[in-house]
Amino acid sequence: MKENMAMPVITGRHAFLEVLHQEGVEYIFGNPGTTELPLMDALVDRPDIHYILALQEAAAVGMADGYAQASGKIGVLNLHVSPGLGNALGVLYDSWRMKTPLLVTAGQQDQRMQLSEPVLWSELLPLMRMYAKWSWEPRTIKDLVTATRRAIKVAMTPPTGMVFLSLPMDVLYGEGEAELWTTPSMPTRLRADRSALEQAATVLLQARHPIIVVGDDVAQSDALSEIVQVAEVLGARVFSDTFPGRTDFPSDHPLYQGILVRAQPAVRAILEQTDLLFAVGAEVFPFSLPSEVEPVPANLTIVHMHSDPWEVGKNYPAKVGIVGDLKASLPELAQLLRQKQTPSQRDEASKRAEAAAQAKQTAFENLKSLAAEVANRLPIPAAVLMQTIAESVPAETIIVDESITSGATLRDFLVRKSADSFYGMRGGGLGWGLPAAIGVKLAKPDRPVLGVIGDGSTLYVNQALWTAAHYRLPVVWLICNNAQYMILKRRLHAYGGAAAKAERYIGLDMMDPEVDFLALARAMGVHGVRADTADAVSKALREALSRNGPTLIDVPIERSIKPAV
Repeated sequence: MKENMAMPVITGRHAFLEVLHQEGVEYIFGNPGTTELPLMDALVDRPDIHYILALQEAAAVGMADGYAQASGKIGVLNLHVSPGLGNALGVLYDSWRMKTPLLVTAGQQDQRMQLSEPVLWSELLPLMRMYAKWSWEPRTIKDLVTATRRAIKVAMTPPTGMVFLSLPMDVLYGEGEAELWTTPSMPTRLRADRSALEQAATVLLQARHPIIVVGDDVAQSDALSEIVQVAEVLGARVFSDTFPGRTDFPSDHPLYQGILVRAQPAVRAILEQTDLLFAVGAEVFPFSLPSEVEPVPANLTIVHMHSDPWEVGKNYPAKVGIVGDLKASLPELAQLLRQKQTPSQRDEASKRAEAAAQAKQTAFENLKSLAAEVANRLPIPAAVLMQTIAESVPAETIIVDESITSGATLRDFLVRKSADSFYGMRGGGLGWGLPAAIGVKLAKPDRPVLGVIGDGSTLYVNQALWTAAHYRLPVVWLICNNAQYMILKRRLHAYGGAAAKAERYIGLDMMDPEVDFLALARAMGVHGVRADTADAVSKALREALSRNGPTLIDVPIERSIKPAV
């Protein structure tokens, strides 16, 4: 009898939105065109799904990415055929590097027209081949339902990442039979192999000078307390890897020594002090420039633990490789360490912990002393600005960071204790941070959100300001304004070529005229204020975080290639 029951007839556009609803989707971020009109029409009937309009596709990506990272849900993007997808690729690269779970969709021309190569048509799947875990272009409504469910499952299954669907107009407009079944939830916290954990415990306890390097897989697994337990048993110094985007270890913990400097010689200097590297949820190691210095000593023992098998031993062989969810697996490792640890090993761990705490305190006092020496300089030294931010914002404030060079000391001053307290861009493509703050605010509406953004980064996606004004989102952005691409100037200066000798850096200044960020904010409907001193910055932050709408704070900072601190 059951096989004779007909499946319901539904339009493709309504089927697609119903699947999203069943999967818990509340927001679609996008910038529509003609091929997306079927969805825009169907959204009239779906008040439970909110379309967040961005005025440019890169901004939509940043919003969806920030939302996905902060909410733990999938971020859904709606882009317009090849031009829209092309505009989005720069920030999609960042999302790819950060393994953000995104469902990226782009409208596609009617299948009946494609052979004639109509305007706005091109093959979309090849454009996403490098970045998407899985891609598809459904040809029927039944396939659209299946593909959408599969895409979301693939995106949310560790290692998470983006997926892509090309949506032909005729499939969205058409009607057909489709069974809108509900996907059961699937556990993803898979525990590591017991024998690998036992082997790791033995190797870790043999080390006399171990260090731990944590990466964003710790925050994504919400495993901060679990890695703290392991670090405390070992008495090991803890560093963040060279491109951390999240809070992967409580920054005020005595064992935490900060972020590894993003240069091979600096990393080498740290690793030469140790006989064992325990990489937990980290890449080993991401850099942006080559070096003649090999960062990892050849004889260094490495234990590498990550939820993504691709990362374990990717660049350097691990004596012990462990694959598993960190939150599910680290407690078992901590238990094994406690069981196996001898009294003498426990005493050595205690001594290491005392030395690490003292080193941390000394480094912090030195940094504060250096900042105090230049506290009254104008324009504000970047380190003084970062200290002011850290001392001015409430503890519950979420920081979204794309300050590039200006924010080098931000996390040295800022106390961050939880995985959802800090979001930073780790892909290297500018333009993620300004819109990401909007997505974070939508995911965490009850928390203050502050974006600390470089002036160059701001100008890539300034259209996002309008979105915040339109939806009346009380996001605050502090713009670190040095009117130049400082990171490029410093690298060109370090190269020591003609530009450094002449002190002439072509194409790296945003002057004559300088950008009027307050006028830009006003044009987008955002309140703007300029703060020239540390006291003015503190006052502006307090006022902005108490407002019911978005605010941009323009802060002129030091312009010298050599920073004051």
